[in-house]
Amino acid sequence: MTGYLVVFVTTGGTAEAEQIATTLVNERLAACVNILNPIRSFYRWQGAINDDQECLLLIKARAEDFDALAARVKTLHSYQVPEIIAVPIVAGSDAYIDWLRSETTRREESP
Repeated sequence: MTGYLVVFVTTGGTAEAEQIATTLVNERLAACVNILNPIRSFYRWQGAINDDQECLLLIKARAEDFDALAARVKTLHSYQVPEIIAVPIVAGSDAYIDWLRSETTRREESP
């Protein structure tokens, strides 16, 4: 069985979040992307503490696609160091996992 992930990515705004989400789903690197907006992020960057409103993307994807997904996010993202972190999906309903699998299967993989 293929492993699955939830990948977290923050963006500086809605338009960027929507572009990344749409691209990843269109390219079948993600089955689903949720956008939580706004979130408030506190972080240290270049020696200063920042307090910013951002969008958070929750991306459901195959573990085997993580490198390609991360590379694609980097090409679309405006941040110098975008947050791209993943946690494994350790359990899920059979129907949802089957759907996730089918939506991230590229045409060349189909039977």
